[in-house]
Amino acid sequence: MRKDKPSRTAYKVGVNIVSLGSKPGMEKILPAGIVEATEKILVAAGAASETVVRVARSQWAVSLYEWFDWMMPGQFEAFAHRKAFCEHQVREVIRAGAGQVLVLGAGYDTLGWRLAPEFPGVDFFEIDHPATAVRKAKGVAALGGRDNLYLIGEDLGQRKMVDVLEAHRKWDKSAATVIVAEGLLMYLSAAAVRDLFLQAAAITGPGSRIVFTYTATGADGRPDAGKWTGLVLWILKSSREPWLSSIRPEELPGFLAETGWTYLPETQGTGRHGVEYFGVATR
Repeated sequence: MRKDKPSRTAYKVGVNIVSLGSKPGMEKILPAGIVEATEKILVAAGAASETVVRVARSQWAVSLYEWFDWMMPGQFEAFAHRKAFCEHQVREVIRAGAGQVLVLGAGYDTLGWRLAPEFPGVDFFEIDHPATAVRKAKGVAALGGRDNLYLIGEDLGQRKMVDVLEAHRKWDKSAATVIVAEGLLMYLSAAAVRDLFLQAAAITGPGSRIVFTYTATGADGRPDAGKWTGLVLWILKSSREPWLSSIRPEELPGFLAETGWTYLPETQGTGRHGVEYFGVATR
């Protein structure tokens, strides 16, 4: 990604969620309150103007997203399923006794900000590149911070996640934790993805889960984005936020076992949505 500027991908995902709020039927899928919260965060953080948000709410914007689905079939609606899947997993693990939630590459995601007041006994952490995290923190502060929400601006390409969290006064590496790596893994190298799972196992306690999305590897060895893979990968590379890795779904259980995690394939919602796959693993 562009190291000196907030992530364009984070911005686009946020605007996408706003538009999904105007698509009929999505209210049955999107988590309650996510659209309104996303609008507030985008504007308060200075990531999007009120005009941009207003346009994103329009049926014109919905139609435009649906038209672009020819390039990545099903991906527009997949963002709604992705948010719902991750939030369901977080709530489930909290109900099972988890005391911590960690969102990696959080962007303008509102999960922590929305759930922190609902679960005051749980600590919510977010880690993102400083260029995005600083802007997000500005928005959260303007809207009213949460005592149990901690926004951490760190470049995990320069400093290990283990070191970042062990240095934080509130992090408990022995606690049952749920980690969310949503829309992140494809932007990391294969080596970085493996290291992320290894580190995640090292800083969480028994009963923890990691919730993630990933792209499958196509027959040509590249991340599979469907019929127009070449065009999609070229656009992503041109925007300086390329996809760098992928994995074959049949190889996922073995990969996770090697990094200290057990795949849970029977979990409701796993499988392919749009051009992404959803996965869950436990310790």
